[in-house]
Formats: sequence, C-alpha cells, structure tokens
Amino acid sequence: MKNILKSSIKVAIDGIDTRAVVRHIRNKGAMNCIVSSEITDIPELMKMLSTVPSMEGLELSSKVSTSKPYFLGNPNARKKVAVLDYGVKKNILRNLINRDCYVQVFPSHSKFSEIKKWNPDGILLSNGPGDPAVMPNEVNQIKEILNDHIPVFGICLGHQLLAEACGIGTYKMFNGHRGINHPVKNLITGRCEITSQNHGFAIKAEDVRNSDKVEITHINLNDGTIEGIRVKDAVAFSVQYHPESAPGPHDSVYLFDDFIASLNAVEAFN
Repeated sequence: MKNILKSSIKVAIDGIDTRAVVRHIRNKGAMNCIVSSEITDIPELMKMLSTVPSMEGLELSSKVSTSKPYFLGNPNARKKVAVLDYGVKKNILRNLINRDCYVQVFPSHSKFSEIKKWNPDGILLSNGPGDPAVMPNEVNQIKEILNDHIPVFGICLGHQLLAEACGIGTYKMFNGHRGINHPVKNLITGRCEITSQNHGFAIKAEDVRNSDKVEITHINLNDGTIEGIRVKDAVAFSVQYHPESAPGPHDSVYLFDDFIASLNAVEAFN
C-alpha cells in the first residue's frame, strides 16, 4: 500500500505567474526544470538539475520499445502490417486493426531480415522519444526497407528517421510543438488540418528543398516547419504530427486510409 500511495502522489506548483514562465521559455527556448516539495535549497536543486542530460544527442526509443515481437488483430485480416516500435501509441495500432490489418509489432532494433520473413504488406515507423540523429542503426534499417520497395508510413520520430534515411538532417527545435491545435497545410489537397503534436525535433527544410529524393507534402502554418514528406522513388510517406489523435482532432486520420490505399495499389500492381 505504501508503494501504491507513493506512486500516486502528484507534484503541483502555485504562487507563480504562469504567463511569465511561458514568456521565459518562449524567449530562452525549451529547457529542463526541477520541481521539489522536499528540498527548498536553490543551489542544491540547481546542482541536481545540472546532472539531467540534454535531450539533444539522447537516444531513448530503445528504452521504451517492446523487448520482443507481438501480434494484434485478426490473423485472417486482409493486410499484414509490421510496426517498428520506437514508442508506439496504442491508438496507432488500433487504427491499423480497424482497417482490417493484422499487426506485428517489432522491437526498434529488429533487423530487416527478421521483419521480411513475416512478409508484411507494409511497414509503419512509429512515434517515440529522443534524438533521431543518434539512431544510425534504425536509419540503416529503413534504407534497407526503402530499397525493398515495401510501402512505408512514418509518424513523428518515424517521420524524422525516414528523412534521415533519405539524407535529410534533423535538429533540436528552439521551442517544440506541443498541443492539439496546430494548423498544418496539406500541399497536395490545399486543405488545412488542425493537428495533435508533441515533438522537440524537426527535419531541416533546406535539406528537403535541396533533395532530389523527397518532396514536401505538409507544412506548419505557425512557423513554416516541414510537417510531411513523400519519397519520390518509393511508396513511402510520413508526417511529423499525430494523425491517430488520442486525444485531439480527427482531421488527419485519413492518412491511415492513404496508407492502406498504398498497400492496395502495390498489390494490384504486382
């Protein structure tokens, strides 16, 4: 009971101007912080805070990925989708299952040869935490997938890793995108979508515009950052935001339908 009570304790702060905090972060950039209800000595707290690593250069997806593959959905479903788990959200898997897909979730470190043995119709690169620039094994794995011409759909970290696999660099943003009200323009349809976002890294716009491998499909209307790309010589696309939106608006859920349509198109072509 003691452990249960301890784990249920929530930390709160009061007596501060939250608007001033927002302005400080807006001017100084995203940063680590420490909140304590037990220690009040500022120098001691600052010393503790100094030991917290920066998110830049930090690989975290292997810490949250599944340790072994597992299945979800109906084994007799029309399509088989392999999901590379960098920290996948359940509603991403739910959206695939609801579209008649049998899903096998693979650990982030899985070799492409292991995935290929299952003969999936498509591969989803999931969301997850950490810096994509320090994940060379995952990037090389995605290069193999692209060379095999299996349809690919990337979300958030998966989007960044797909970009890295195409020679597009990534960077830590001064201020990340957090919230469920970010306007994104779909350059293919011309429509604006209100999206759910939670990321502190982005792909380099200059690299994308100078690339002959990818094209821009979505842009953020607040700051112009690139929110979606499509690979020119493969059936592969990705978005920076969360189309599964749990919680959030459902404007972008059509992307799962687009992914299934790409699986059907490849099947018809073959």
